[in-house]
Amino acid sequence: MKILRYSETPKDQILSRAYTSADVEDSVREIVENVRANGDRALRELTLRFDGADIADPAVTPEEIAEARTLVGESFIGIMERAAANIRKFHEKQVRSGFIINDEDGILMGQKVIPVDSAGLYVPGGTAAYPSTVLMDSIPAKIAGVKNVIMCTPPGKDGLINPYILAAASVAGVDRIYKVGGAQAIAAMACGTDSIPKVDKIVGPGNAYVAEAKKQVFGMVSIDMIAGPSEILIIADGASDPAFVAADLLSQAEHDTLASAVLITDSFELAEKVSEEVDRQLGSLPRYDIASASVKNNGKIIVCDDIAQAVEVANDIAPEHLELCLDSPFDWLDRIRHAGSVFIGRYSPEPLGDYFSGANHTLPTSGTARFSSPLSVDDFVKKLQYTYYTRGALARVGDDIAAFARKEGLEAHARSIEIRLGEERR
Repeated sequence: MKILRYSETPKDQILSRAYTSADVEDSVREIVENVRANGDRALRELTLRFDGADIADPAVTPEEIAEARTLVGESFIGIMERAAANIRKFHEKQVRSGFIINDEDGILMGQKVIPVDSAGLYVPGGTAAYPSTVLMDSIPAKIAGVKNVIMCTPPGKDGLINPYILAAASVAGVDRIYKVGGAQAIAAMACGTDSIPKVDKIVGPGNAYVAEAKKQVFGMVSIDMIAGPSEILIIADGASDPAFVAADLLSQAEHDTLASAVLITDSFELAEKVSEEVDRQLGSLPRYDIASASVKNNGKIIVCDDIAQAVEVANDIAPEHLELCLDSPFDWLDRIRHAGSVFIGRYSPEPLGDYFSGANHTLPTSGTARFSSPLSVDDFVKKLQYTYYTRGALARVGDDIAAFARKEGLEAHARSIEIRLGEERR
């Protein structure tokens, strides 16, 4: 991995990320319009074209789910159930209640927290099949109280869904599953077809076509985020084990050729040892081609003057995943302002969060952690506010409201108040 001294490196090189250059906007727009106009017929044609499967009815049957659970086996089902229990435990703490304010005579105000009616989960298929994402994205929706959670995922050429994805959906309590992938799945959940219902919110990761489709349907439905390639940033001091650090960097590099793996340290000696360890460990990775391209394209080690400077650089980068591999990591936690998920200490590697700890792994990428948050129960609820005034309470503030309205040039607003107070004013 290339080693950069922070004091000698332009800031744009420190902050740079590799992005896909694929121009997919026009292709996705054509797919979305096709599904909007032609519904299930378009889905069948597009699934045959892109996935090589002729699917007459995209709905997954209970028999297919039962068979998937058998194929997966009770041992792995048990692992997913234990992970699901941790996810529920963490996300149940996020449930919020409404409130009522009633501390003045004649006035009552409040807010209700209401789940969306339906949510759609997109799960990639093929070589990027992640049952963990099924758990992470559907369990918060269920905890929020969403009554209808559906899932779309692409079939193989045999017309079947990856059994681990189906088994995870069964563990998580997904209501309905459909054999549709890509931008056409996003369009179907946003527009609705005869087979696939329109939803209120779409969540879940995908390739550039899926991300672009989510962008284009936003406004018709809500979405969680536009996810970019996976990222890890590790702040490590000189006492860190270079083998640990290298392994954690590669845990994200193996996701995608555009994934970002960054180490920031105050030790040039550690930087050199980690670089050597990355090369050594790469050789035995099954996804060597992907991980090595990621390291070459987007991997870097930044050497800072001290850990305080390293933390500031990390805040500038605002990574998806941040590890604090430090002797006293909690001393620095309060200084972290921008990160999706933080892993504290030398024995809290990022894959702990990917699968099992319970914190969500659907996270802001590409620096958006500066202003956005991990997927949570909040993503599946909306707030309704209400106001009640008696006539007497309105009379106490009527003059102020009318004056405010007229200052903005909105005479009818003022009259809406005054017409109710006419008897007191005559």
